[in-house]
Parts: sequence; C-alpha cells; structure tokens
Amino acid sequence: MSVVVTALGWVGAALCLTAYILVTRGRWSPTSGRYQAANVVSGLMLGAVAASSGVWPSVVTNVVWAAVALHAVTSLVRARRHRTPSVPPAA
Repeated sequence: MSVVVTALGWVGAALCLTAYILVTRGRWSPTSGRYQAANVVSGLMLGAVAASSGVWPSVVTNVVWAAVALHAVTSLVRARRHRTPSVPPAA
C-alpha cells in the first residue's frame, strides 16, 4: 500500500508541476479546461497522500485547491453549453 500511495503522490506532484509549467510557458491558458482538470486531479491525489500520512493542513489545502478548480471546470462547461452557435446570415 505504501508504494501505491508514494506513486500517487509522485504522479500528482508531476501533474501539478507540468500544468504550472505549461501555463507559465504560454502553452495552456490558466482558464483552460485542461489546466483546471489537471488541478482537480493533482489536488485530489496530493490530498489523498497527505491524508494517508495525517498531514491535515496539506489535506485541506489540496482539497480546497481541487474544489476551486472543479468550480472552474463546471463554469467552463456551463459557459460552453450556453454559447449560441454562429449562424451565417441568410443569402
């Protein structure tokens, strides 16, 4: 079990750092679904690892991080659903 938790932590940390690097280098937008989804997943992974170790301040921080990102993802999905498709004018 310890190996699984350790692997989960490394994957979560790598995902979080990769997303941050991609935003910093301009490859991803900070408001993109990919970036926010990476924050949801990495926050939950890192929070789970912290919980297994009993590091509660880190658990709370990562769960809040994931919740903020999840809110951003749901806002993006809602905005996409409510966009009206462009209809070319009739000739």
